[in-house]
Amino acid sequence: MNQAFLSLKTLHTFGAEAFGREIHFIRSEDDLQVFFGMDPTSYYILGGGSNILPVQTIDRVILRNEIKGREIIHEDEESVTVRIAGGEDWDEFVQWALDQGWSGMENLSLIPGTVGAAPVQNIGAYGVELKDFFIRLEGVLLTEGKAMVLNKEACRFGYRDSVFKQELSGNFFITRVQLRLNKKFKPQLSYGNIAERLKEKNITHPDARAVSGVVREIRRSKLPDVGVLGSAGSFFKNPVVDIDTYERILVLTPEVPHYPAKEGYVKIPAGWLIEQCGWKGRRIGAVGCYEKQALVIVNYGNASGSEILAFAGMIIEDVKSKFSITMTPEVNVWR
Repeated sequence: MNQAFLSLKTLHTFGAEAFGREIHFIRSEDDLQVFFGMDPTSYYILGGGSNILPVQTIDRVILRNEIKGREIIHEDEESVTVRIAGGEDWDEFVQWALDQGWSGMENLSLIPGTVGAAPVQNIGAYGVELKDFFIRLEGVLLTEGKAMVLNKEACRFGYRDSVFKQELSGNFFITRVQLRLNKKFKPQLSYGNIAERLKEKNITHPDARAVSGVVREIRRSKLPDVGVLGSAGSFFKNPVVDIDTYERILVLTPEVPHYPAKEGYVKIPAGWLIEQCGWKGRRIGAVGCYEKQALVIVNYGNASGSEILAFAGMIIEDVKSKFSITMTPEVNVWR
């Protein structure tokens, strides 16, 4: 199963050719024991591969999370708490929960990746984030071989951020996640054009399944099919800027869209900034900025990870030059 320098092309959604020294498929917590105490710079943890960009031969051990399982651990009249294994596909889990009549995650439909990767990024879409219904998670600190349970506070969730991208970056293997879902539907329709799409369908009293369906339609209309065009979805975070920066941009470009963030800050859509710099639909060689969504960088077939990274760097420089805002990638670069 494991041999030197295996192709990683089919294990990540960008589809750029890269190679790994060893790939271990982790199907239970026991499979991790052999890696206890290992130097964290000697391995990478892999979920669904939807948020990584390998740029060269990876001379590390790759630990792919394939732990499976779902269970109900608490239930009352208003909510249900579920415990999901880290190797479960995120969207399959969302759809399964909707089938049970549980809501809260419908705005996060069709986000690629695994359940174990979701807390790392604090995934979010259309005004909802994982932290909104997160309770705790279980995992193993590989450097110490120590099983740990972390609650929401310990995870230190931020905008596309968590402790797993900070102090615990790269050496904490998430095995199980506990989430509290609602039995009584409370729609979140204020972000994006969900409400508009529902109105077009004459759906005046949507349920969670209807919202999920609309979210899926919107995402498919904006994002490429990774089976046709390799990508990692949104390549950049939406910048959060202070009010002074926003007002300076507003003077130059009065139509700048924005959304509320923490007090004294606003969030500006990264796709809008990129489009203003003329990158939407632009292509250089085998790499391009998707024609339907400027936030998405795509691989037209044979681009290398280095070429994709260089393309992203040009976008960052242009946005910084025009708006004095430094874009931050969401995608994790593997070197």
